[in-house]
Amino acid sequence: MSLAQEFKEFAMKGNVMDLAVGVIIGGAFGKIVESVVADLIMPFIAWIMGGKLDFSGMFLVLGTVPEGTARTLDALKKAQVPVFAYGNFLTILVNFIILAFIIFVMVKQVNRLKRSEPAAEPAPAAEPVIAEEVLLLREIRDSLRK
Repeated sequence: MSLAQEFKEFAMKGNVMDLAVGVIIGGAFGKIVESVVADLIMPFIAWIMGGKLDFSGMFLVLGTVPEGTARTLDALKKAQVPVFAYGNFLTILVNFIILAFIIFVMVKQVNRLKRSEPAAEPAPAAEPVIAEEVLLLREIRDSLRK
């Protein structure tokens, strides 16, 4: 079997295709969650806290800032000043928590739907095949009892 044929067999297996679809949908779903966090949740949290709150702009400067460099995260990174960007981490953490919760709810619903489906009736068990030697031994036993 050639390498191309082996690869085609591998790629066409159901699990590989399911995984590929899952990765693609997961990437798109991640962008949706990122937008929900950045565009809907974070502004709402900022409004509740009474001001502009942007986690991604929160950082701690760990080095010397050259003169004339703006005190923004992008400008400091371009100037190669070490910064501890904890705000970006907080935003990604919120994204993860929301994504994990949504996946939890989805899995819970799928499991609930699976439980509500009637279970398939098991097929009747086939009678076991008894070896000919066993049948002969049983006949001998039964004839000795008489």
